[in-house]
Amino acid sequence: MSRWRTWNAPLRMPCLITAAALFAVVTGPVGAQAAPRPTGPANPGFETGDLSGWTATGDAFGPGAVSDTDSYWDQKLPFHQKGTYHLWGYAAAGDDATGTLTSSSFAASSHLSFLVGGGWDPEKLYVALVRDSDGRQLLTQTGPEDEAYVRIVWNAARWQGEKVHLEVVDRKTGGWGHLNVDDIRTGAAATRDDNGLTFRELGQADQPGTADYAADALRPQFHYTPYQGWINDPNGLVQYEGRHQLFSQFYPDAPKWGPMHWAHADSSDAVHWRELPVALTPPPPATPTDNSGIFSGSSAVADDGSLTVAYTRFTDTAAHPGATPETVETATSTDGVHFGEPTEVISRPPAGSSAGFRDPKIFRDPTDNRWKMVVGSGDGGRGKVHLYASGDLKSWTYEGVLATGDAGDGAMWECPNFFPLGDDGTWVLLTSVNEGGASEQRYAVGTYDGKTFTAEKKGVLDGGGDTYAAQTYRDDRGRELLVAWMSDWNAKEPTRVDGWAGAQTLTRELFLRADGTLGQRPVKEADTLSTGTIASVKNKTVEGSWRIGHGETARLKADIDLAATTAGTVTVRLKSSAAEGAELRYEKATGTLTLDTRNAGYGTAGTWSTHVAPKDGVLSLDVLIDRSSIEAFTADGASLTARVYPRYTESDGVEFSSGSGQLRLKQAVLTRLGSSWK
Repeated sequence: MSRWRTWNAPLRMPCLITAAALFAVVTGPVGAQAAPRPTGPANPGFETGDLSGWTATGDAFGPGAVSDTDSYWDQKLPFHQKGTYHLWGYAAAGDDATGTLTSSSFAASSHLSFLVGGGWDPEKLYVALVRDSDGRQLLTQTGPEDEAYVRIVWNAARWQGEKVHLEVVDRKTGGWGHLNVDDIRTGAAATRDDNGLTFRELGQADQPGTADYAADALRPQFHYTPYQGWINDPNGLVQYEGRHQLFSQFYPDAPKWGPMHWAHADSSDAVHWRELPVALTPPPPATPTDNSGIFSGSSAVADDGSLTVAYTRFTDTAAHPGATPETVETATSTDGVHFGEPTEVISRPPAGSSAGFRDPKIFRDPTDNRWKMVVGSGDGGRGKVHLYASGDLKSWTYEGVLATGDAGDGAMWECPNFFPLGDDGTWVLLTSVNEGGASEQRYAVGTYDGKTFTAEKKGVLDGGGDTYAAQTYRDDRGRELLVAWMSDWNAKEPTRVDGWAGAQTLTRELFLRADGTLGQRPVKEADTLSTGTIASVKNKTVEGSWRIGHGETARLKADIDLAATTAGTVTVRLKSSAAEGAELRYEKATGTLTLDTRNAGYGTAGTWSTHVAPKDGVLSLDVLIDRSSIEAFTADGASLTARVYPRYTESDGVEFSSGSGQLRLKQAVLTRLGSSWK
């Protein structure tokens, strides 16, 4: 289990409307008389610098709540407000203040949208559209648990013409007990920005009652996500009776971390997933704040064909004084779906585990044909991995420390994976390190003598910002496959406003690169996601910029002839529009590939880089683009992964740019990708 946080709240679900429905309610029938210009509340963006036109109760929204502050957390991160002023719920009296803020009345129009930031709690912290005649709350929306704003779009057509008002409600105290609001829009302006681009439709109201993964504007279509709630680490990866098993750390009651369950899905090809019942559930909480749960772990197939999972049983000692916080348990299933009662197999950490003791991973050791288990830990500022052994998956003996990190390798090693790779006795150790404001998926390649691992080469597996807590498994074809949490503990999660958060990467295949380091590529079965070619070119010279096509779910394969390319930097713009987009840049002089998300929408803004070794003067790229993610691979096994959340529906372009020189494409193919859900 990756580092936990103590959040807890109930859940509501999101809503979206189709483009056809949007056109109908905004424009009306062909030939109809134009509707009167819609009106909205007074002072809709607080640009008066005060609460003029609004009525406050309580102390949450005092005179100081309207602010011209444009960044937060020591001036490092922008609010992204519209104009100069906005309602910052924290500014007046902090998180413990409560109250309401009510707008003037106005006639409801077909659509209404607004910017919202601040805490997440649908019951105590929200913006409501209220009907004047009876005081009924027609629509509500809570925040994203982030100060930065996200645009909410409401379809209010069924109440069009009725007198309504907005109410900002803050009944929440403690951490994230505030709400931010700005730029309230009505009518056609509610769906289209001043730059002419169309807002992606986000918000909890009117979410379909059944799991419609295609209806959500930012939900990945070929990555595993929870329909509701939160996921983080993948767990228990194994191919069992021919089907690939994927478990995930899961909290069903809110799109935030909470008492951990294990979600479960399976697949015939490690790409197309089928949801199964929740596999493991923690006991009822002893107190309202009890976060005890079932942390990360792995699977093993026993000799009798049963499926055994091992995991960390986390006990919240604030709710259970005197308990051991992290122990190891196992549970067994004979059908791969339903698991029996757990058995505690390691009751306490060994000495030298001050940083933690979690995330067991079971493997069959070819050096002595016994079951082995690695468990992540750390002590004295250095990460380590403990090693256990068993003959029956029931009784485990401590074998000692498998590996200890050097200074700078991280103080706590989470989610260790240990496996042989190749035919020359090479072993690989994966560890996840979360500290210093960064979460990294690291690896070491070396040798193993049955007791200890000696690292010979080390590196970061994925240079992007959103690959963590990876799990690996050997499939029936002998491939070492990997799935990782496509996020990290410092990432923004704007989809909380739609009731869910978290995604897993596409399944990847690991291999040893020519220099002995670890590489990865999309699993071959990802080819089956293709639903047709958008565009294909050969031997094309690009001067300036050239758009190959559009696609919010697409795959770009491109071979760039570096010898014939005069540009010093080759750029591929992804999820691009006139207002935003991510950039994938290759610098010829340094061999550096960079993924830049600083102008790519609601997500984490940053740049991430890795080194690439082109073969025979050709840079080969394989980029998988989903609604809110980018996974970029090179032919030599380098990769960059980032979550990207565009603000606008038009942000789906894919284009090449050569700057002041020329870019020579040997070939480029843009393919449309379909859904992975069954």
